[in-house]
Amino acid sequence: MEPDVLLPTEPMRQWIFDLWRAAGSGEAEARLTADHLVGANLAGHDSHGVGMVGRYVRSLQAGGLQLNQRLSVITDTETMLVVDGNRGMGQSMAFQAMGLAVERARRTGVAVMGLRHSHHIGRVGHWAEQAMAAGFASIHFTNVVGRPSTAPHGGRESRFGTNPLTIGLPRRDGPPILLDFASTAIALGKVAVAYNRGAQVQPGVLIDHLGRPSTDPAVMYEEPLGAMLTAAGHKGYALAMVCDLLGSALFGGSLPPLEQGVPGFYNNMLAIVFDPARFGAGEAFEREADAYIRYIQSAQRTDPDQAIEMPGDFERRNRVQRARALPVDPGTLRGLDEAAAAVNALRGSALAPASALI
Repeated sequence: MEPDVLLPTEPMRQWIFDLWRAAGSGEAEARLTADHLVGANLAGHDSHGVGMVGRYVRSLQAGGLQLNQRLSVITDTETMLVVDGNRGMGQSMAFQAMGLAVERARRTGVAVMGLRHSHHIGRVGHWAEQAMAAGFASIHFTNVVGRPSTAPHGGRESRFGTNPLTIGLPRRDGPPILLDFASTAIALGKVAVAYNRGAQVQPGVLIDHLGRPSTDPAVMYEEPLGAMLTAAGHKGYALAMVCDLLGSALFGGSLPPLEQGVPGFYNNMLAIVFDPARFGAGEAFEREADAYIRYIQSAQRTDPDQAIEMPGDFERRNRVQRARALPVDPGTLRGLDEAAAAVNALRGSALAPASALI
């Protein structure tokens, strides 16, 4: 297995900005995309970070990803919104959509917003963090429309995506609580990272094309294809179905499989954004949350050297550790260099390869 390389964090952020500017994105879109992708690596979620650049560029080349789009408002009843992303850059589409939802929640106390037909929106926890930064709680049901990756419970063929559930709870007197996980045993991007590294994944994550357990990530990328397994068996399967129906079909979004001949990969998301202060129990919440967290963390540990973490601690710890440099596997680095070459060929630009940052 080839060792990871370290890419300096801020130069990498600038490199991705420059790449999307060269590809045709406006300044704001390029900045949002660079901040989001680097932010995912900073948070420790390499599966949704800079390694996505190559897939986005290939989608752009194929006519899937549409740059510099604005949301189209389809339905607006003040507290309920449906907006269409027009296959636009997901980092921009979701930012715009969450901005609308936060603005409505500020006026009315709550907003239920459906974002449909957006290109890949990346790490969904980022959008809960956008709401929490404004003082709002949020719940997100997200579906994935592309090549199906995950088998239903009891099946051996892929029928849906990794469909995550995300919840953000802001706190006045302590770190926010952030729940953000796929309905699969692990995120598909984490399988891609293992594949790029030439590593195995843990048992209970994948099956091969015959339905046999596998730890080889190649079953997701080399024919004949296998499938991912849902988290907690039938429970993750049920959650994935709810994310497809509630987080997409309910407000006119699409379901897998991706329509034949349509390139790229897309997300639909239902976000419920609300102002916790409107409950009038802010003092009680802070008091009870603090006592509850201390009680949870007072449990005897199975490993005395490992802390009992709260949802969101993983991301906060990684942001400190990775502030100066991001570990990137060699396969991802090659993909970044290929993406730069593709943009240069497409637009006649002269972007340097990412490997020049080492």
